[in-house]
Amino acid sequence: MPIEINFDGIVGPSHNFAGLSPGNLAATQNAGTTSWPRHAALEGIAKMRANLALGLTQGILLPHDRPNRRWLASLSTDYASAPPLLRAQAMSASAMWAANAATVSPGTDTADGRCHFTPANLLTMPHRSHEAHETARQLAIAFADPAHFAHHAPIPAPFGDEGAANHMRLARSHGEPGVELFVYGKSGGAFPARQSRVASAAVARAHELDPARTLFLAQSPDAIAAGAFHNDVVAVANEQVLFVHEHALADRNAAYAEIRQAAPWVEIVEVPADAVSLADAVSSYLFNAQLVTPPDGVMTLIVPVEAAGHPRVAAWLETMLAGNGPIRRVETVDVRQSMANGGGPACLRLRVVADPKTIDPRFLVDAAKLDSIAAVVSEHWPETIVPDQIVGTSPDLALVQTVSSARAALLRVLALEGVLD
Repeated sequence: MPIEINFDGIVGPSHNFAGLSPGNLAATQNAGTTSWPRHAALEGIAKMRANLALGLTQGILLPHDRPNRRWLASLSTDYASAPPLLRAQAMSASAMWAANAATVSPGTDTADGRCHFTPANLLTMPHRSHEAHETARQLAIAFADPAHFAHHAPIPAPFGDEGAANHMRLARSHGEPGVELFVYGKSGGAFPARQSRVASAAVARAHELDPARTLFLAQSPDAIAAGAFHNDVVAVANEQVLFVHEHALADRNAAYAEIRQAAPWVEIVEVPADAVSLADAVSSYLFNAQLVTPPDGVMTLIVPVEAAGHPRVAAWLETMLAGNGPIRRVETVDVRQSMANGGGPACLRLRVVADPKTIDPRFLVDAAKLDSIAAVVSEHWPETIVPDQIVGTSPDLALVQTVSSARAALLRVLALEGVLD
């Protein structure tokens, strides 16, 4: 039976604050500060534990091998010899943000009845542009059954595709046919619009989606300029609910009309700008939340502590819960290290609607497996990474060995050694 499963990216041992992502205000504001990879990974594991406590099914995606030596070799260099910027780009742990891993369409939406995956090419940012190969490899292993899953190549250059962070799905329930919303950017002022409409349309064709249940919506340039570098910073959907900021979309009235025509049963929960500004939404990551339906049926918004602690955002959440809307519960999680690098709870997970029995069990977790992962992280992940260890005049090659050994230890525990090496 198909259900929604959240696959969280495990924060990698090279997690650092290099500030490589223009338009991501948190990442650029914290550039050059000391990171805490071990604590960051344990925060992510705690978030997964909280999901399990709600009764949700939980999966994982693994850190990529860092530094990416293959990518450096394609640039005719290696880590020891590369300029500081290339070293930082090769060492990035940004694959932890699994919302950018791929676009996923469940079998109820596709012509052939299979769940389709297209890995994001992430071409706009050099440090992310070399993730697609490893992402595709992991997805092909985790979702290997050709009777249930179809895999596509990333969209080619120059059409930027950022995956599920710019894709939403509405359905009466996860296991029923849905309406897929692709949100693309045209302009973002000083910041790049990362999702191409051409890429979105190509993904929809590859996934064999019904045009009548596939919408392409333009993201608001004002939202991008305010730091909403992905749509999931200003909107999130779950089953019949679209939770969205008033200024998320370029033409909100036309977009809502299209959505209601394709999905007449939709419930649009709009947060007005006079209650929560775009700046409030970006700083608190109110919308970069997990909106989920646990087995008890109580639709739940999982927000970062920054949202719960923001006066205007907290006041709006209280008002929402006091009303009679579809979102009936708010839970908070502490993912401060991810937030400081520009990714909230929703960034850390990729949503897949599928039957768990069809998925490689090594990519699904319970409390005991999370205990094993946490033990590896506690023993092997670096406690801190100081910027000079990566971008200093002389790169810290001991850190490279630590990062490589840590990932190898995790692969051994998960029985993926020799598979994802």
